[in-house]
Amino acid sequence: MDKQLSLILPRWVIPVDGRSSTLEGHAVVIENQRIKSIMPSTDALQQFPSAEQVELPDHALIPGLINAHTHAAMSLFRGLADDISLMEWLNEHIWPAEARWVDPAFMRDGTELAIAEMLLSGTTCFNDMYFYPDVVAAVAQEAGIRATVGLIVLDFPSIWAADTDEYFSKGIAVHDDTRALSSIQTAMAPHAPYTVSDEPLRQAMTYADELQIHVHMHLHETADEIAGSMQQYGQRPLGRLQELGLLNPRLMAVHMVHLTDQEIELTAQQGVHVIHCPGSNLKLASGSCRVADLIAAGANVCLGTDSAASNNDLNMLGEMRTAALLAKNTGHDAAALPAAEILKMATINAATALNMQDEIGSIEVGKSADLTAINLNHVATQPVYDPVAQIVYSASREQVSDVWVQGKRLVKNHQLTRLDLGHVLSKAEDWGQKIQQHANNAGVQT
Repeated sequence: MDKQLSLILPRWVIPVDGRSSTLEGHAVVIENQRIKSIMPSTDALQQFPSAEQVELPDHALIPGLINAHTHAAMSLFRGLADDISLMEWLNEHIWPAEARWVDPAFMRDGTELAIAEMLLSGTTCFNDMYFYPDVVAAVAQEAGIRATVGLIVLDFPSIWAADTDEYFSKGIAVHDDTRALSSIQTAMAPHAPYTVSDEPLRQAMTYADELQIHVHMHLHETADEIAGSMQQYGQRPLGRLQELGLLNPRLMAVHMVHLTDQEIELTAQQGVHVIHCPGSNLKLASGSCRVADLIAAGANVCLGTDSAASNNDLNMLGEMRTAALLAKNTGHDAAALPAAEILKMATINAATALNMQDEIGSIEVGKSADLTAINLNHVATQPVYDPVAQIVYSASREQVSDVWVQGKRLVKNHQLTRLDLGHVLSKAEDWGQKIQQHANNAGVQT
């Protein structure tokens, strides 16, 4: 029996379970990919003397971080179009680049690059919205990371589908094909209110109800989006979605900036999950989400990085720090969003948004062993008075040493155990050279 067991022995265990504070000198016992027990280290060593031991004497062990909004394969567009506003970024750079380059090979190589970056920075699950979700699902399953893949819907043709009927038919096929994959689930993913009309939005909600999955959508990202909605529909995007029946606990609403007090109350009352992407919002000058007000109203708020093309990284440790500082500054309140609340946003709140709160998001007996170890014996995080605060305000992704997903150690002593990092980087460099050469030939500034 002991041969099936492993003991992780960090200095600190941070459960994020809503009950326990930081535990010092405790072990996490893993059996058959699940958390069997959390107990004092001395007791664990006596009770399970033959179990595999992973000693982490300088580390904090936290639930695996969950990146609640990504466009993973866009990692290959990192740095392609910086320092411009959202609509110019989309219309003049990103959408033309997607039309030219995105295909299954691009998706595979870009998603591998993103997964490597996420795993090495402590992320164990990501919520994706992009083309070829079948490819994203296959790559994530092979790499061992968890993923929710978005079944994208747009009004206009793309490299994935010619019309809304094809978007839905292909999406349903992906849902059916991925049901057997242990690391994958799906979500309907209508892109945004300004790219999807009323009838496809209703269809997306109907399919989500029938398939018992969630809806993942950009919403209230910019002032221009809101002004355009007022001009076209005579109401703000959130009000329009309310009329269409999309405001409910299945909706994961990404960005949610420029909210009124009434919209904050409505969001909380309807159980909408808010995905805050502070780095992307800051870089594109889109505005600031009123996170503290949403939480005070009772809304579930979690964190995402958005794409590496607009952030420009997939580093959830950095996103936590940015979210904390931004909330304090915009709210003129140094007590807004304390470190423990930020860590919840990156773990259990995100698990709740993905309807996975019974499986991941906290270190609790019976849950999957999705765990991240962070070495705090580092010049940037010493001395340690409060390990949670040090993780949120001071730690860097280079301090992530080990990562487990479903009990499998995907990062060991800072090294990927499944992905060949050299191969991943080589392919990324090849894509960069091709894209740059094409831009040079076309006279396009990147």
